[in-house]
Amino acid sequence: MSEPVLATRDLKRSFTQADVTIEVLRGVNLAVQPGEIVGLLGPSGSGKSTLLQAVGLLEGGFQGSIRLNGEEAADLDDEGRTRLRRDLLGFVYQFHHLLPEFNAVENVVLPQLVRGTDTPAARERATQLLGALGLSDRLDHRPSKLSGGEQQRVAVARALANKPPLVLADEPTGNLDEHTADGVLNEFLTLVRGEGSAALVATHNERLASKMDRVVRLHEGRLE
Repeated sequence: MSEPVLATRDLKRSFTQADVTIEVLRGVNLAVQPGEIVGLLGPSGSGKSTLLQAVGLLEGGFQGSIRLNGEEAADLDDEGRTRLRRDLLGFVYQFHHLLPEFNAVENVVLPQLVRGTDTPAARERATQLLGALGLSDRLDHRPSKLSGGEQQRVAVARALANKPPLVLADEPTGNLDEHTADGVLNEFLTLVRGEGSAALVATHNERLASKMDRVVRLHEGRLE
């Protein structure tokens, strides 16, 4: 079997509030294989976002091992962790977090420019991704002129712009109505599979999770 694109071992995270220690993650062991789409299921407050923040190298304070494409994050300094985020990861959040002053294409072009892609190639890639998500006629629209579903589709294209081996999605359809959420998730899954990326998708929705290759459940800080 190939090296997992993501592997955690005994991953822990706790917070202290008013002299009380709250253990959110209590030793999470998880492996995601290249090209695999894994649903992370659990109710609100179960620690799904905390786990995604950990494996996305977005904040410190964690104990245990996080390996991305075989590279141990704990062995890296800030520059090394930034490199892993830039080269290996794409992110989709519950709220789209698009830059309001830029149009749809520009929002998908920008992360490619940060990676070092030249502007014509970045624009071609952005146009192709947005077209695959049904937004060919919305390329020049700013976020304020897009519907909620369209905004989230742009966020999906942005996450995949640099062809990351792993996409992390935190309740990516949580702000959408059921019909729109179904459409966005189906397009997200189709695009991720077509790109050959893996994905870890946090949701509290059993029906949406059932569309993924495999589901793991977070309960009392551990995966089931």
